[in-house]
Amino acid sequence: MSSFIQEREGIFHGVCPLDCPDQCGLLLHKENGRIIKVEGDPEHPVTKGHICNKVRNMAERIYDENRLKYPLKRTGLKGEGKFERISWTEAIETITSRWSNLIESNGPESILPYSFYGNMGRLNAEGMDRRFFHRLGASRLDQTICSAAGSEGYKYTMGGSIGIDPEDTIDSKLFIFWGINAASTNMHQVALAQKARKQHGAKIIVIDVLKNQTGRLADWFIPILPGTDSALALGMMHILFAENLVNQDFLEKYTIGHEELREHVIQYDPITVSAITGVPVEDIYKLARLYGETSPAFIRIGNGPQHHDNGGMFVRTISCLPALTGQWLVKGGGAIKGNSAYLAPNTVHLQRPDLLKNKQTRVINMNLLGDTLLALEPPVKSLYVYGSNPAVVAPNTNKVRKGLAREDLFTVVHDLFLTETAKYADIVLPATSSFENTDMYTSYWHHYIQLQQPIIEPFAESKSNVEVFRLLAEGMDFTEPLFQETEAVMIAQALDNPRNPYLNGISYESLVEQTFMKAKVKPIFPGKLPTLSGKIELFSEKMKKDGYPPLPTYIPLEDNGDHRYQFVPGPNHNFLNSTFSNNQKHMTLEKEPKVYMNHLDALSEGIEDGDMVRIWNQRGECELKVSVGEQVLPGVVVTQGLWADTANADAKQLVNALTPDRIADMGGGATFFSGRVSVSKR
Repeated sequence: MSSFIQEREGIFHGVCPLDCPDQCGLLLHKENGRIIKVEGDPEHPVTKGHICNKVRNMAERIYDENRLKYPLKRTGLKGEGKFERISWTEAIETITSRWSNLIESNGPESILPYSFYGNMGRLNAEGMDRRFFHRLGASRLDQTICSAAGSEGYKYTMGGSIGIDPEDTIDSKLFIFWGINAASTNMHQVALAQKARKQHGAKIIVIDVLKNQTGRLADWFIPILPGTDSALALGMMHILFAENLVNQDFLEKYTIGHEELREHVIQYDPITVSAITGVPVEDIYKLARLYGETSPAFIRIGNGPQHHDNGGMFVRTISCLPALTGQWLVKGGGAIKGNSAYLAPNTVHLQRPDLLKNKQTRVINMNLLGDTLLALEPPVKSLYVYGSNPAVVAPNTNKVRKGLAREDLFTVVHDLFLTETAKYADIVLPATSSFENTDMYTSYWHHYIQLQQPIIEPFAESKSNVEVFRLLAEGMDFTEPLFQETEAVMIAQALDNPRNPYLNGISYESLVEQTFMKAKVKPIFPGKLPTLSGKIELFSEKMKKDGYPPLPTYIPLEDNGDHRYQFVPGPNHNFLNSTFSNNQKHMTLEKEPKVYMNHLDALSEGIEDGDMVRIWNQRGECELKVSVGEQVLPGVVVTQGLWADTANADAKQLVNALTPDRIADMGGGATFFSGRVSVSKR
């Protein structure tokens, strides 16, 4: 038992476990063995004691009266939510016996794990679970729901998930938040921007489809039509080349393809780009000149625009901009899409892919869960869900729920709550919170790696992912010692990564002593990139070989039929995907789900501000309260947040029922934001 668990009173270091780039350092206050307060750690070099409402109210989630206390077995119909209590012994025996029979009759690929980063701990999200399912031989899940398309696009230009150190942006004089509501999803980057604005007059520009919290704090908000962002970036390039605002020395020394790009972007003149994007011609000139003439200039590349059919190409395109002006050489200049490569652990040690005997085991894209459960051959006969809630978060959710309702599908869900997905399960297992586990956390934005040690005892009979997969391994008679390795050993193995020199000097022991440590990262330039050429690839031979245009190109969204409005279901301020959407405190903070609509569209539909409206397409329908104004351009409607069914049992607010499950242009990514809908007064 951790010594911190034994201490009933005091203040202890912690880490925010949420799937958020900031990964804040925390201080956890205990009284009588319970966490009674969560606050930011002022000693953390990046997050500096400031935290969001989501984690600030985490204690209410941990001790929520609806939290699962013990294993359950379904007694009612799937989706009905009727269960009875069983023991852990019965639960494990039920699961392993069903899987043993399925493996004998249908093969191990009839079993599919479905997970994402409900907990960002490396051990619990991608450690013992990967070992177990590799050894089992189950179908493999392609975890593409979040940033896969953009990561692939960025890789074509820069070679990997590398950007500037966010701490350096205190020196930036121009911030462009492009497709990211950073005030809600990367608050410390906003804090750095505001500090830079106060200290040396830095300007903040926000480019987005909705004037959200970040747009309201900007010096200049630029509304844009969804899915057209790459055209705007190409229009900026047109002006930068035409007005000699490029850094020719940098282009010649550190890039390939700049001559081809110069000729290519001639076609993206401001008049053409304005017609595509909805951004006025004069604003395109103003934006390009401001970017070309200001140094250091920094672009925070968001996940929003990459959730389109053309999402990978958007990130591929925007990641070329800092090269044109040579901003990578200037402290505070450049871009961040993600920085996960700097803290990459030894995944071979952690996940043990060598355990997978059949290297041709099928891989299933998580965005296609509905089709997978309803039509895939040979069929998936068992689903094991953890760290995710696909009945709310997956695209085309009505199709997903239809698949989950299959009586012949043996489903197990491991979670803190009886989620919408858990209601379809045959066996439900109670999960620990992150503050009850030992785990290692690596940010995909800042450069600090952090250790979480258990601060409180496991809630009731809950168990961590690591513990459950140990039990399942034992139940399947897997005798390899690696299934009994401690968390400390697993962390030590993960940190032993000769291929990542940035982790040199960081060990489990040093993390126990220091709680957080910074990777030894150097500026990208001068240096060699992990691209084929070792340079920034404005022209990419690899893209050409892979069947893509080798130069950044605007590719329109797919035709989605006759529905009038482009639909973007974005995140909100107080939930993280479906996490917190069932907790009363966070629902109260967020108030109610809304859809934002331009006043001209509302006028044409006979809709007034505050009306309840029906939003529908061929996949499903929702009924939400409308907010009418100038927050979005005409032809666009935007919602914020994924609300739990329990928020209002009679409401139709499942926005992902409207979203397409097509696959994006790159990386197998999702296309949540490329759907169209109709809207009418209810």
